[in-house]
Amino acid sequence: MQVPLIQLQCGVNSYEWGKVGKESAAAKYATATDANQFTIENEKPYAELWMGTHPSLPSKDVETRRSLLDLIQDNKALMSTEVSKKYSEKLPFLFKVLSIRKALSIQAHPNKKLAEELHRKDPKNYPDDNHKPEMTIAVTPFDGLCGFRPLKEIAHFLATVPSLRKLIGEDAAKGFEEAVSGRETSGSAEDTQRNKKALRAVFSALMTKDKSAVLAAAKELVASAEKEGENFAGGGGPANGGKELADLVIRLNGQFEGDIGLFVLFYLNYVKLEVGEAMFLKADDIHAYLSGDIIECMASSDNVVRAGFTPKFQDIPTLTSMLTYSYAPISDQKMKPVDYPYVTLNRTAYSSSSSAILYDPPIEEFSVVKTELNGEGAKATFEAIEGPSVVICTAGSGSISVGPKTQQVKAGHVFFVGATAECILESDSESFTTFKAFCELSGKENANGAS
Repeated sequence: MQVPLIQLQCGVNSYEWGKVGKESAAAKYATATDANQFTIENEKPYAELWMGTHPSLPSKDVETRRSLLDLIQDNKALMSTEVSKKYSEKLPFLFKVLSIRKALSIQAHPNKKLAEELHRKDPKNYPDDNHKPEMTIAVTPFDGLCGFRPLKEIAHFLATVPSLRKLIGEDAAKGFEEAVSGRETSGSAEDTQRNKKALRAVFSALMTKDKSAVLAAAKELVASAEKEGENFAGGGGPANGGKELADLVIRLNGQFEGDIGLFVLFYLNYVKLEVGEAMFLKADDIHAYLSGDIIECMASSDNVVRAGFTPKFQDIPTLTSMLTYSYAPISDQKMKPVDYPYVTLNRTAYSSSSSAILYDPPIEEFSVVKTELNGEGAKATFEAIEGPSVVICTAGSGSISVGPKTQQVKAGHVFFVGATAECILESDSESFTTFKAFCELSGKENANGAS
């Protein structure tokens, strides 16, 4: 019987927003596997390394060149019978490395019911029928727009950014202010629904403006940002200073001149993640990634509803109707990782402050463990789980072992580990860093790392 340890050949996408040439972590990782026969072009952007069975860019076994999908469909034990049955013999998650040079589109991913409907009506723009909750872990410093700001912050910007108020119209601005006044932080179900209705109305008022009006308002906005500096937007809100917001407007206008996204940023939380910090985005959560290298894990889907910062197809009516309009500070979306309890570190690993931490979102499809083994000989032994795993090394070197099979690992190498297999990682360098995405429907991996 085949040992359930398979080195994967993974493809990289070239999207315009990706980092260029060897600046891209996604591209550098893709070159690590000799079977890829992939050469980095110095002037070409490389955006995403995909690890999984999604048909848009499926991973393959380095040795046999067979797709991972073929292998797990031929041998259901690789995923476990339970996982194979629930997810139609496909890997439940899609694991990625993103290298972001400029803003991705303002977007949301549909829930399962809407995904099925969109795919049926428009398969060209919505290529599958699955939902796409996703988790982001920073590999380098990252920034992005994620989820609607607290309502008081939005009201503050409506009052202190004249070009925004003028663009959406006085009636829309006043309607929002009056609807939420005194109820911004109310916890009652009635007030929350009323607030969401008001937020939807004031956001839709922006998103439905014609392009010429947005372009004219954007010129005023950028001029104010350049002139006012730290006094821009009333000195900013509690989460972001005026200078920080002014710099952000100027930077994004340099990438997408006159885009509606320059105004959307006043509705959304502007977040910065340090290395190792993470956030979870539910289906129907609005967001736009702006810069950095990240590990991303999601349900296996490629559905995106876009509405700004992109030349691609935009579906504003769907976006404005699908959003939950939940509003909260960004701290509510940041995850709180915990120590992973089902791993044993050897003495060398303990004495060098090595670690294995779990990022566990409130969904079944995936969780991720980040392991840092410090020093030669540091070892982590992972207990077997009832589901599949995919492991990528992002720094250093070492080995991975399953049963009698041991393979050398360096940055960029990716491995599939089958269900019920104990997995051992061992460092032969100063610092050996890996991320392991896995799915187990019941049992040990039930800690909830989302706040």
